[in-house]
Amino acid sequence: MDRREAAYYRPVEETVAVSPTNLGPRRKVWFDIKNSPEVLFFRPILSRMAEAGVETVVTSRDFAQTIGLLDLHAIEHTTVGRHGGASLRGKAANLPRRSLALARFARAKGIHQAVSIGSNDLSVACRLLRVHNTVIQDYEGASIEHRVNFRLADKVMFPAVVPFASLRALGLDERRYRPIRGLKEQVTLADFEPDPRVPVELGLDARRAIAVLRPPATMSLYHRGIHNRLFEAVLSYLQAGGAQVVLLPRTEQQGAEYAGRPGVLIPDRPVDGPSLLYAADVVISAGGSMNREAALLGVPTWTIFAGSMGAVDRMLIEGGRMAVLERPDQITIQKRTPLPFPFEPLADEVTEEILRR
Repeated sequence: MDRREAAYYRPVEETVAVSPTNLGPRRKVWFDIKNSPEVLFFRPILSRMAEAGVETVVTSRDFAQTIGLLDLHAIEHTTVGRHGGASLRGKAANLPRRSLALARFARAKGIHQAVSIGSNDLSVACRLLRVHNTVIQDYEGASIEHRVNFRLADKVMFPAVVPFASLRALGLDERRYRPIRGLKEQVTLADFEPDPRVPVELGLDARRAIAVLRPPATMSLYHRGIHNRLFEAVLSYLQAGGAQVVLLPRTEQQGAEYAGRPGVLIPDRPVDGPSLLYAADVVISAGGSMNREAALLGVPTWTIFAGSMGAVDRMLIEGGRMAVLERPDQITIQKRTPLPFPFEPLADEVTEEILRR
């Protein structure tokens, strides 16, 4: 492990928790959760705010498994709007529509500040309402999204491993920039305890290799125009090799596309994703939080992302925690022994920074 990666990890026994009583004064914080991975990221933060007496309000967007995961984890929320679709025109039309709906929702709520993972809608709504807004992100390649948020947000949090020069080029003023001393997934997994019931409830055989796959994010602007043929080849290779394939579609359309494939299990309800990853023997995704969670948990992880690789993923690759898959026969299908996951939880630290004005 080199010095750069060592700054992000340390043995679990050295981790020092911050007391929730130090998190700040009583106030009301608004979270806009618009995509599935954000539920798990904000869950430990919401928990810490509740312990500190900070009132929270959560809005959600009807997209992917966001609503189901919020319900699974008993997070109270109000659904406001849907995804704008894959086209640039649809996203552009949806931005003012959902932003105005969010502003109407929050106008009389007495909100002191807001936070999201790259929600352009929330940034516009907060500017209309004159509410302090914090944006958290970790992929510098989402240039169109960043050009809105970087100009409207009061504070932007990004992993320090991402060169600030690349963020400045997209319009981020250094006075608004707050570096995160690690990875976003170190917040997601801060309170993680593997639930052994998850693979059992899915009907998986513990004696056979488990492969967890996630298709490309075809609805995202940063994936626009990219056709990832490797995912289909990987799926066929794993099917032929006898692995138990659990496929986690990003959208209903992807679920319908892959439904009925022999040897492919698509859960019929939201599941505890990190517990499933921890039980897996290999994880393969076209980028995204799932890969980084698996890498932190010590699961053999491959990326087949066909776009511009972000600095966070490059760090994991250079540190040997994740690898770039170029052809299916690089994958070894065999059982593994789950190991302790020695990374530093960062939920206390990130929660404090969110509350710091």
